[in-house]
Formats: sequence, structure tokens, C-alpha cells
Amino acid sequence: MNWITNYVRPKITSLLTRSEVPENLWIKCPETGEMVFHKDLEANQWVIPTSNHHMRISAKERLKFFFDNGEYHAVELKKVAADPLKFRDERRYVDRLKDARAKTGLEDSVLVARGAIDGLGIVACVQDFAFIGGSLGMAAGEAIVTAAESAVERRRPLVLFACSGGARMQEGILSLMQLPRTTVAVEMVKEAGLPYIVVLTNPTTGGVTASYAMLGDVHIAEPGALIGFAGQRVIEQTIREKLPEGFQRAEYLMEHGMVDMVVHRHELKSTISRLLKVMMKQPAETISTVDRSAAEAHASSLADAAE
Repeated sequence: MNWITNYVRPKITSLLTRSEVPENLWIKCPETGEMVFHKDLEANQWVIPTSNHHMRISAKERLKFFFDNGEYHAVELKKVAADPLKFRDERRYVDRLKDARAKTGLEDSVLVARGAIDGLGIVACVQDFAFIGGSLGMAAGEAIVTAAESAVERRRPLVLFACSGGARMQEGILSLMQLPRTTVAVEMVKEAGLPYIVVLTNPTTGGVTASYAMLGDVHIAEPGALIGFAGQRVIEQTIREKLPEGFQRAEYLMEHGMVDMVVHRHELKSTISRLLKVMMKQPAETISTVDRSAAEAHASSLADAAE
């Protein structure tokens, strides 16, 4: 009886019991519905191999993929008031901040770091959509200003990865004040004669698009990225017309002159490296026609500014 109870019954139970599978073991492609193994997707920099769909990635993963050997030094950012307006909707703003920090491991939506790409030292600034939609508040604005100051101080190019839903409503007018602040910071980099490259990722919308995200010397977008100010539905209701297919997507904006190039995530590092080496008058191994024209346009604008 003990043999049946202690051995046979547990074996039968284990066979009949459904095994628990981690929810994130397989990830579904938003475009095709294909199921992709989590580890394979991570190894491919979160790009679906078959459909080429670029998944959203965290700020820390972005820096790991971007910098040489995944090594970088995080720049210390200034502290700002956590809840200046004592805002509350369905929940208190301080509680939302606490949850976002626990979820992402970041203090706010922007991470600033120093490192090298192909041996060229740069300052990188990355927005993380997982932190309250990558929204622009006081802390994020301060981070971008710090990134610009660090770039000028160390005479390094500034590369910004934009990924945001816009201004942070919980900080009201204080959030909107970050638009002119970050614009001034970008101008400071340009006046120092340093390149400023913006990578537009999915999504880049709202006040972020209306400020520092559209002030780059070169604008690069990831394939399929949503880029715009107001949402498509709002625009259609305002103009009372149906918008064209692919409106506000990276490829559409490149065709209409708002984006300089659309670059696959795997080629971002090499493309930006070539551009920066030309802008900084350093040797570049292989320069495409598009890269060269963008770099020459930047050099021309610097010359005009000097005159």
C-alpha cells in the first residue's frame, strides 16, 4: 500500500498535472502573430527575425547593444522634486513613480551614459518607454540638459534615442517648461561645434517631437517607428479627411523629408559611428552616399553658423 501511495500515485499525478510554463518564454509578433522564443529574440536585439518587426527595448538594453562590449559609465543625474504639484488622479503620482522605479530600475524615464562606439567616445541619452510612457517631466528634462553639458565639457558628440508619449501630465506646466530648456541644451551642443544625432524609435510623439527630438543634425529612425505630434485619430477628426496609409511611420516621414534615413537596429551602431567620424573629421572606413551627404550637410551648417 505504501508503494502505491508513495510512488505510483505521485507519478500518475505528475503526468496528469499541466506543467507550468513561464509567461514570457514565448513572445508573439505584433504583425504576424508568430511565436518567437524569448532567448532568440533577445539575442537578435529584440527584432523579430522573419517579419523584421522592431520590438521596444529598455534603456539599459539599448546601451548594452550600442556601446563597445556593452560597457558604459552611467552619468549621475541631479535630483528634482518628486511630486511638485501633489498630483492625484485615480492614484497618487508618487505611487506611480514608485511603481515605475521598481519596474524599470531607473530613477526616471531618461538614462544618460558615456562610452565608446567603434572606439569613438560619445555621450548617449536614452528614453525608456516602460517608465510612465517615457514621458518628459522635470527629471527627464534635467537629464537631457546634463547629457548636453557632459558632451560639451568632454568635447564628445551627443546621441539621443527618443522614445516617448510626450509631456508628463502629472507635472503640468513644469513638464512643458522642459521643452525650451532641452532646446537650449541642444543649441549649446551645436554652438560648441559638436554633432547631435537623434534616433527616433517607436513611439516618438507629443512635446518630445516638438522639441529636442526634431533638432538633430541627422535624424535616424528605426523601421516602422511611430513618429508624430498629435495622434492619427485626432488629426483625422480635425481635418475631416482620411490620412494616407503608413502616415506617421518612419518610412513615410523619410519619403517626405522629415527623417534622413531609416536604419535597422543591427546597423545603428555602425551607421552612427561612420557619421560621427566624418563630422568629427576622423578616418572612416566605409561611408555610404547617404551617410556622406548627411555628414556634409552638417559640416555646411556649422560653417554657415561660424560666418
